[in-house]
Amino acid sequence: MRDRFLIVVDMQRDFIDGSLGTAEARAIVPAAAERVRAARAEGYVVIATLDTHGEDYLETAEGKKLPVRHCVRDTEGWRLSPEIEDALADSPRVEKPTFGSVRLPELIRELAGGAEPRVIELIGLCTDICVVSNALLLKAHFPEAEVAVRRGCCAGVTPEKHEAALETMASCQIDIL
Repeated sequence: MRDRFLIVVDMQRDFIDGSLGTAEARAIVPAAAERVRAARAEGYVVIATLDTHGEDYLETAEGKKLPVRHCVRDTEGWRLSPEIEDALADSPRVEKPTFGSVRLPELIRELAGGAEPRVIELIGLCTDICVVSNALLLKAHFPEAEVAVRRGCCAGVTPEKHEAALETMASCQIDIL
């Protein structure tokens, strides 16, 4: 039964070594790639999200508040880290135009054969923006599922924001591993 899922959030080059990259993001790539390989070996369904914007990003509501061009479809910065891409193999990808993916819960339900998943684990970038957004969406859609975030496979915009996001998620009954 397909009831365990690993969600790899936005492990894209612009968030690692591109326009919004950080040393903390670069540091988690090996651990995240290893977690993807281990989860696949353990029978998890692995899904990756891709922050995806168009050429008009700077004119969007998000672009006006975060005026840094990033993750524009088909650019080098939009692509996944090579280590993550290699670990993912043929795992499904979900493009999302904003922080949280409304398509992700639908895809999980489809892949679970219409049932509620038992376990959903998240890793990725950025803890305080897209990881927390997707974790809260998934907890709202699947209230009986064990939703968890793996601390060492996530990085925030800053170390302080990473920790604050982990605290927020823990307050919302999301396990921090």
